[in-house]
Amino acid sequence: MNLPFLVFPPSFHLLPLFPFSLLLFPHPSTLFFPTTHLPLPFWSSTLCTLNNINIGTSKSGRVIKGKPQWNVVVYNHCKCTQSQIRLSCKGFQSTERVDPSILSKQGDTCLLINGNSLKGSATVRFSYAWDPPFLLLPSSSHIDPIC
Repeated sequence: MNLPFLVFPPSFHLLPLFPFSLLLFPHPSTLFFPTTHLPLPFWSSTLCTLNNINIGTSKSGRVIKGKPQWNVVVYNHCKCTQSQIRLSCKGFQSTERVDPSILSKQGDTCLLINGNSLKGSATVRFSYAWDPPFLLLPSSSHIDPIC
């Protein structure tokens, strides 16, 4: 039996299955879960963690009431929805108003988007003005178990 000739990127291997089917696997040098036959983008939510919440802060160049303005982007770098996202924000303050529906301070933590869901690969943006900038880190979230 002649099989059609297929070309795949060098980072993938074709593995034969029973009796004439083929399965596409990531190259062994890439990370993969040993008990599954699916590449990384198709893995279950068990691989999504709080570490998938990435926070980037950059100086906008504007000055608000004598303090530099900072733009913050919170990115859910996971295919699964995360909700109840809390950031450590001890001492957080701003000379410009931050919309409380986006970031609400509750003691030493801040709740993002009122605890609502942040879908996979989605972002939330807000700005604040203070000097020096605050180190905002994810402290907890709820990962949707069905994704």
